[in-house]
Amino acid sequence: GGFDAEGRIYRKISYGPLLDLFVLDMRTYKSANPDADGPTGQILGERQLAWLKRELRRSNATWKAIAADLPIGLLVGDGAGAWEGIAEGTGGAPMGRETEIADLLSYCKREEVANMVWLTADVHYTAAHHYSPDRAAFQDFDPFWEFVSGPLNAGAFGPNQLDPTFGPEAVFVKAPPAANTSPAVGYQFFGEVHIDAETEVLTVSLKDLDGEVLFTQALEPAA
Repeated sequence: GGFDAEGRIYRKISYGPLLDLFVLDMRTYKSANPDADGPTGQILGERQLAWLKRELRRSNATWKAIAADLPIGLLVGDGAGAWEGIAEGTGGAPMGRETEIADLLSYCKREEVANMVWLTADVHYTAAHHYSPDRAAFQDFDPFWEFVSGPLNAGAFGPNQLDPTFGPEAVFVKAPPAANTSPAVGYQFFGEVHIDAETEVLTVSLKDLDGEVLFTQALEPAA
């Protein structure tokens, strides 16, 4: 399975000089959903966050892809006063689980960790989000992209509302016309990432179940 000898899920997978993939675990160490925005709210936990910061700083790969269980800026509720995801809806300074993301992003800016791309799902539609401090309540980070694509075989819903704490903009969204749309109708999505060996340009394509390209974003590596 996905566990190591210690029962740990999160890990780094290296694909040569062009890509390091950081697989996160946003379930095991996550605080209870009613506490998501409180002082004890966490999504990665202290040990995993320290590991991620250390390995990102050490990485010599051109691109650092973060495979995350949950999107950063989408509001995913779990009943009254509870949040399933990272965002908690106030749109102001980071709170609860958001503080770990703020810590990570500011660390990456300070340590000049370049070319970080987030890949995620959880929600049942596909989207491309661009995060920028120019639009954000929390501004101590460098701009980055997050690509969302799901589900593979489940009822589709969305799109979810964006929380402005980290300044996300929905550059592209493809969602069903109604919640819990059957997979038989379509609206099942996946993403594909390609890195050109010569130019080092990373291209993300968001596709539907038939493999039709719905959206493509080419990213130039920072010098």
